Amino acid sequence: MNKTFYFMAGLPRSGSTLLSSILNQNPRFYSGPSSPVLGAMFAVEQDFMGNELYHGYPKPDQVREIIGNIPHHFYSDVQQPVVFDKNRAWTARVPYIEGYIGEQAKILVPVRRIDEILTSILTMIHRNPFREGQPRINFIDEQLIKTDIPINDLNRCMYLLGEGGIVYESLNAIMMGFQQNVRDKMHFVDYNDLVDNPEKIMEDIYDFIGEEFYDHDFGSISNIHREDDLITYGLSDMHQVRSKVKKTSPPPASILPEEIIDIYEQNKRRLEFWGTPDIVTVTPKVKAPITKDNTIIFK
Repeated sequence: MNKTFYFMAGLPRSGSTLLSSILNQNPRFYSGPSSPVLGAMFAVEQDFMGNELYHGYPKPDQVREIIGNIPHHFYSDVQQPVVFDKNRAWTARVPYIEGYIGEQAKILVPVRRIDEILTSILTMIHRNPFREGQPRINFIDEQLIKTDIPINDLNRCMYLLGEGGIVYESLNAIMMGFQQNVRDKMHFVDYNDLVDNPEKIMEDIYDFIGEEFYDHDFGSISNIHREDDLITYGLSDMHQVRSKVKKTSPPPASILPEEIIDIYEQNKRRLEFWGTPDIVTVTPKVKAPITKDNTIIFK
């Protein structure tokens, strides 16, 4: 059975798991955890393009079919006819959707205030200290240890906002979509709007993807496709979903270091550029996202 594919990208700790859990109430929909599909498509493409045997006797149509079938094979065990594939890089790889999969790209992009994202991540780390016997330490402290950087909340936030950190890289992927003029293929879902008015937000999503509306139950939600967060992230409840839609994170001022609050306040419009697209005039590759005067730069 051929499936219809939609996509989900966006920022960490911005409600993508909550949104997936809501979507999964629709019996026609499947929305799982972050998938390796895009990475596999990219790897196969690079393998062919870097292979001298292929260039000696190229078969571009066959290669396109091989790569385009990766999502269908990956989800061959899924019974639902509509699949939402989740990967933060989809906003930067729209040509893979339309050139290989053959779908018109429609990408849901959960977003959230950056200070709230950092607060959510730190709160999760604080309540999940490393315990002997765990398969790994949390993925943020793991990177700090590798680079001999002291483990504290300031350095955790600086890592997240820096090149290679999931906040920065997710922002960069969205910006690359803006740079490629595919803004119309993205539908932004603000976490606070989803929590405050889920029915309206879901109506907007159904309008965007062009599917028939389903009457969701926002008081009885469960994450039915949960990954092993300890193995993947070193945090046991990275993708825990509460049964009722509600906001639970503490206010940023109660958690974030003052230096991070200052950085956020100075760079709020540039960090949350999806709400002010007029400032998106820079190239996406970044070497030093934070300068000495605490200015976020994207060039």
